[in-house]
Amino acid sequence: MSIKRAKEVLKIEADSIKDLIGKLDKDFLKAVGFIESCKGRVVITGVGKGGLIGQKISATLSSLGTPSLWLHSTEAIHGDLGRVTQDDVVVVMSNSGETQEVKQLLPILKKLGSNIIAITGNKKSSLAKHADCVLDSSVKKEACSLGLAPTSSTTAMLALGDALAVCVLDRKGFKKEDFAFLHPGGNLGKRLLLKVEDIMRKGKNNPIVKQVQTVKEALYAITEARAGAACVVDTKGKLVGIFTDGDLRRHLEIDDNLSNKKISFVMTKNPTTITGDKLASEALSVLRRKKIDEIPVVDKNNKPVGVVDIQDILSAGLV
Repeated sequence: MSIKRAKEVLKIEADSIKDLIGKLDKDFLKAVGFIESCKGRVVITGVGKGGLIGQKISATLSSLGTPSLWLHSTEAIHGDLGRVTQDDVVVVMSNSGETQEVKQLLPILKKLGSNIIAITGNKKSSLAKHADCVLDSSVKKEACSLGLAPTSSTTAMLALGDALAVCVLDRKGFKKEDFAFLHPGGNLGKRLLLKVEDIMRKGKNNPIVKQVQTVKEALYAITEARAGAACVVDTKGKLVGIFTDGDLRRHLEIDDNLSNKKISFVMTKNPTTITGDKLASEALSVLRRKKIDEIPVVDKNNKPVGVVDIQDILSAGLV
């Protein structure tokens, strides 16, 4: 019985969303236009379950580049209405459209001059009559067996709010880079915003040795810096190679007097490099493609300014 009933609930709620498709009209386009041209913020208000859906819609708008504020209707009529200005667009959520707190708000919002978008299941309600545009979220029935608990009606409101937010996103030309900027703590944000210069090892943590120095001196520099490799430069300070633990192991097998050899004898010549202005994700791609653990970071004169180790990529949370 439980599985069968669950399937019935999901079908009812899914149908409530499908039914919205035929209800979209010029008022929806008008609502998108209001939000797109809004000079202030999109204020979402409501009470009860519809209000909770409003909070989610407000959060979605904000995350997609449209400044939004959630305002509880009850708090609004007790002073918080001062947060609303004539430059704001107000989205009022109410399935019945007759909620007392919402009805009290309407004349004040009209006096303020804010554009009002109604999301309601009753197009003949007081809310619908006072709104500048009405989005019909009505459903045939609630999924609740009592027909009382907001279920399919709140699902419809949520879907309609998402459609509104996504259409505004498209109209504004909001890009992945914009999304990343507003989500710097997320993985996408890191991939699209974090640069090589943000994670590279530099200064004392970036050992640099001259090509005339010995392997012993290079190892000392690497140990002191607690690094896994050293950049090798010529007399002009330009990068000519990199010395890694892999280079050391390969030559130890064939040379017992390796420590006294010049670093130029064992280094990897003309290594793959990257510049600091590149994305850290690009450095990760190079490390994987080349199957290496370190990559020198150079300036426009090919002088080493840092090094990126695979461990730095891991620490940055890119993988």
